[in-house]
Amino acid sequence: MATTLTPAGKEQGSPPLATVTRKPRGRNPMTAHPGLWLFPIPALLLYVAFFVIPTIQGVVYAVTDWDGFSPTAQFVGLDNFVKVFTGDDLFRNALANNIKFMLVVVILQTAFSLALAVFLTKNSKSSIALRSLYFFPTILSSVSVAFVWKFVYDPNFGLINSILGAVGLDRFQGAFLGNDNQAIYWVALTQVWFHVGQMMIIYVAGLQQIPQELYEAAEIDGAGRWQQFRHVTWPMTAPATAIVMAYTTVQSFKAFDLILGLGGNPPKGSLDILSTRIYAGFANSQFGYSAAESLVFMALIAAITWVQRRAVQTLQPDA
Repeated sequence: MATTLTPAGKEQGSPPLATVTRKPRGRNPMTAHPGLWLFPIPALLLYVAFFVIPTIQGVVYAVTDWDGFSPTAQFVGLDNFVKVFTGDDLFRNALANNIKFMLVVVILQTAFSLALAVFLTKNSKSSIALRSLYFFPTILSSVSVAFVWKFVYDPNFGLINSILGAVGLDRFQGAFLGNDNQAIYWVALTQVWFHVGQMMIIYVAGLQQIPQELYEAAEIDGAGRWQQFRHVTWPMTAPATAIVMAYTTVQSFKAFDLILGLGGNPPKGSLDILSTRIYAGFANSQFGYSAAESLVFMALIAAITWVQRRAVQTLQPDA
C-alpha cells in the first residue's frame, strides 16, 4: 500500500509531533511582589506611634509620681496600684457606677437590638426605612445626644415630666438625673437609645446568614415561633452576640462625653465612672497615678470581654 508523504517528509494520517512550549521565565504569579510589603508600613507606623509607644510610656509613668510637668519623676514601684485597689474610695465609687452602667447597657442594648433585628430582617421597603430610622441616632455626636436628653430629663420643663403631667401621672414625675440612686441608670437608658440601632445592624447581618432550611425543618417538627427562636435563631446568632456584647462593653466604659454632657464637668459622685475619674486625675496633674488607673482600666475591660466571649461560646451549636 502506498503512502503519501507531506512536503516535510511525514506520512499523511500520522499523529502530529508534540509541540514543546517553554514557559516564559518570570515571577511566579502566586508569589507576592516585594513592593506589596510597603503598603502596611504607614498603618504600622501609626499603630506604633499612637498605641505601642503610649502604652509603654503609660507603664513607665504608672510606677512613678510624675506630675506631667517636671523633667524628672520619682520611682514609687507598685504604690500607685496598691492605692488604686485599697485606698481610693473615689476610684471604687467610679468602678461601682461603671459596673451598674455596663450591666444595664449590655443587657438592654443586646435585647432590644436583637428584637428589632428579628422584626426587621426582611429587606422590604418598610423594614429598610425603619432600620434607617433606628440607626439615625448613631450618627449624632455624643454631646448633641447629651444635650437633647438633658432637656428630656429636666425636672421643670422636661419632656418626660410634661407628658406624665399631661396624662395625670404626676406622682411619677421626678428629678431623674438629680436622684443619686437612679441617675446612672437614666444615663444608661440614654446610651441604649444612642447605640441600639448600630447593634441592630450587626444582628440583621447575622440573622440573614441563617439558612432558611433550619426554620423549615423546625416547623415540620412542630416547633412554634418561640421554640424556633430559642433553638435556631439564638444559637445561630452567637457570633453576632459576641461582637455586640464586646463592643457594647467597651462603649460602656468609654461613655466619657455622654457623662460629662449630662452630669457636668466634673460630674457628681453618682455619675462618676472610670473614664471621668481618670480624666480628673490627669487634670489635677496626677499623671503617674492616673496612668496606673488607666492600666487597671484596660485590664478590667479585657477581663470582662474575655468572660463574655467564653460565655457566648457556650451558646454556639458546636459548643
